[in-house]
Order: sequence, then C-alpha cells, then structure tokens
Amino acid sequence: MSRVQSTAAVNLVAGLGKTGLSIARHLKGTEADVIFFDSRTEPPGLDALRGLWPDAKLLLGSAGLPEGVDRVIASPGIEEHHPLIREARGAGIEVVSDIELFAAEAEAPFVAITGTNGKSTVTTLVYYMCVADGRKVLAGGNLGEPALDLLKAGKPDVYVLELSSFQLKRTHHLPASVSVLLNISPDHLDWHGSFEDYEASKYRIFAEAEAAVVNRADPRAAAAVRHVSRVVSFGLDEPRDGHFGIRIDEGRRYLAYGETLLLAVDEMALYGLHNQANALSALAAGELLGIRHNAMLEVLIEFPGLSHRMQFVARRHGVDYVNDSKATNVAAAVAAVRSVENRVVLIAGGDGKGGNFDEFATAIGDKLAAAVLIGKDADAIAAALNGRAPVRRAGNMDAAVAEASDLAESGETVLLAPACASLDQYANYGARGDAFIDAVRELPA
Repeated sequence: MSRVQSTAAVNLVAGLGKTGLSIARHLKGTEADVIFFDSRTEPPGLDALRGLWPDAKLLLGSAGLPEGVDRVIASPGIEEHHPLIREARGAGIEVVSDIELFAAEAEAPFVAITGTNGKSTVTTLVYYMCVADGRKVLAGGNLGEPALDLLKAGKPDVYVLELSSFQLKRTHHLPASVSVLLNISPDHLDWHGSFEDYEASKYRIFAEAEAAVVNRADPRAAAAVRHVSRVVSFGLDEPRDGHFGIRIDEGRRYLAYGETLLLAVDEMALYGLHNQANALSALAAGELLGIRHNAMLEVLIEFPGLSHRMQFVARRHGVDYVNDSKATNVAAAVAAVRSVENRVVLIAGGDGKGGNFDEFATAIGDKLAAAVLIGKDADAIAAALNGRAPVRRAGNMDAAVAEASDLAESGETVLLAPACASLDQYANYGARGDAFIDAVRELPA
C-alpha cells in the first residue's frame, strides 16, 4: 500500500459512521490536525461531516496511511485486518477507540459494561436504577449516544457505558469505577481473527477497574480481577454473603443478596432465566455504586426489557410468544432457548455467519418441542436438528408464526431466536422482530 504524503503529525479518524462523526464533533475546535478516512467513496456521514467541518481533509476509497500520523482513532466498523489498521500497527502507530478519548476527559465516574449477550439490557437497567435513586446519569457508548457526545451534555453523577469488544480492543486506559463482564462465548471472530483475541478484548475491561462485577459461572473471572479491591459476583446459584444469586423459598425463586431474599422472580417484568442473570448483574453494579436496594427493585418490577431481546409479545391459547430477534448468533440463541422454563417451538434461521449449528442443536435439543426454519441457512440448521424435534420450513415470518402456532401446545413457548443475522431477508434484526410481532398479533385471540 502506497503512503499519501503529509508534512504534519495528524490524527487519522477511520470511519465516518455514527462513531466517526462523534469523534469529529469532539475534535472540532481543538488544535488537532485531523484527516478523515473511509473506505467508501460516498459514506453515509459525509454530508454531515462537511457541514460540521467544511475544510476537513478527506481520504475516501482506497488510501494509504499518510506520513506523519501519530494516532489512528478507529470506529468499531473498521476491522482489525483492514489494510490501513495493519499498516498503522506495523509502523508502531497507536490505534485507539473513541472510548480512549472519553476516558481521558470524563470528569465523572463511569460504569463500563460488556459481555457477549445481555449488555444492552444491563446497561439500561443500571441507568434506570441510578435514575430511581435520584442520580443524574448519562448512558451511551455501544448503545444509544456515542460516548464522546455524552461529554457535551453537562457533568452527571455517573456515566453508564455499554462497550463492545471492538471498542475494548482499542482502549488502552479504562479507569472505570465499576467494570462489569456478563459472559463470554464465541462471536465476531471474523473481526478479531480468533476467539483468543475476542476473549482478551473482553477481559480488558477489568485492567484498571476500581471495582468489578463478575459472573460466577466464568472460571477465568476470579483470576482476571485479582488486582481489584472490591469485587461482587452474580450467578443463578445460591450466593454467599455480599454477592447476588438465586434462592428458592417455599417453591418460589427469588433474587437474593447473600441470604436475604430481595424479589420473587415472578414479580419481575423481565422474561427468562438469562434475564434473571442480567438483573443480578445490574444489582451487583448498583451495590458497588451505593444505590439503594429498594430503588433497584422498583426498576426490576417495572422494566419489561428492550425490544427484540426476550420481549414478551402475547399469550394465545396458553402459548407464550417471545421475540428475541437480537439473538443473531448461536450463543445468544442458546441462551434464549435455555432461559425459557417450559418447552419451546423455535423459529430460527437467516444468515448463520459460519455459526456451529451442530453445537447449537446439541445445546438446545432437550428443550425443543419443534422448530420452524426460515432464511438462507435453514437447511444447515435442519440438518443439525435432524431427529431431535419435528422441523418445518417457512418462506416468510407470517408463515413461520402460523406454522409455530399450529405446532405449539398449551404451556409451551413460541420463541423467535434466530441464531443468525437477518440481512438475507430483513433490513436488520429489528425489522425481523417487528415482522414476528405483527404476525403474532394477527393470530386469533
């Protein structure tokens, strides 16, 4: 790759999407010398950048690394194997995320939350728990507002950030007041190149944490937080004093803090076992922040969850219909199926992105009453499920819901947990989930 000549040291902002524009807004008005790069010749944020920074230096399409660059600030969409990132790393040039810039300038404490699954739900729960406790709180990062835009909104009592593995990979300084790691299972391997790199990026969240929340089911978590002075764990087992888990009393499941019963699970608005784990992790983070238990429990009673994430849609003739269209990978779909306490008629399929459907079938086989498969990789999933449960195929979501309704018996759950991306049939996972909701609402009451 040939280098573009430049005579001054510069920051190179790679990617003109939502994050790239937030970086531009952050750098505008500073004395930084900045070049903006995007591999697309007409990226979607180009007009907005030109409106903000009319004389911005632009590299669009195929371009080499300019001479004199001393830092690359890369958006999450720019993969590690992108030639420009490889060239920068090979030249010993620092590659950072927007979170690196945020951490350097944030004047209020912040909570950092990551995990393969559940991080958006937990980020939202912690946000509402802070609100319920009367605190001024701002939330964003990988969810909602870009982190750098939060710095312009006035100083809060606390920031709550959802962080992706992409952001963590390129964040070298992250002194979070509370760091939360929910779970780790293989995902985004095309971006990271290996599970080991993905995993290391996730554990990076603990490196400079003042306090930490860990999952007791994660065998590596205890070692990862050995240097952290305050650690609270969560899990679906019985907790010891000072930690959060599940206890059973007179046949009812309760969220518990040590031996103290906090809230019956059936009083939560959230649906499913893995949302019980999400609630426990949020309670642990709130405990480390000093949030009153009553304030946190009020949120758990009222908050129904985010759209397309184990979203209860309706009950028809004794059958629950649940939308987890956000389950775009095998691990997320397994978690969704395993979180339902009764038998499942599963709607799955789409673009599998190389997911291991044999592992998927093994992990969920004992929970399946039947499966209805859609999309590009329906045949691959059907082959993996062979003999484990009745399988039908459907050409679209309306047909899939109709088939599932025909198969489901009272007391079972029809669950959309695709284990696949949606782009073979839908604009995004939200559009797929909306199609499921619309189809369910058309069923006879």
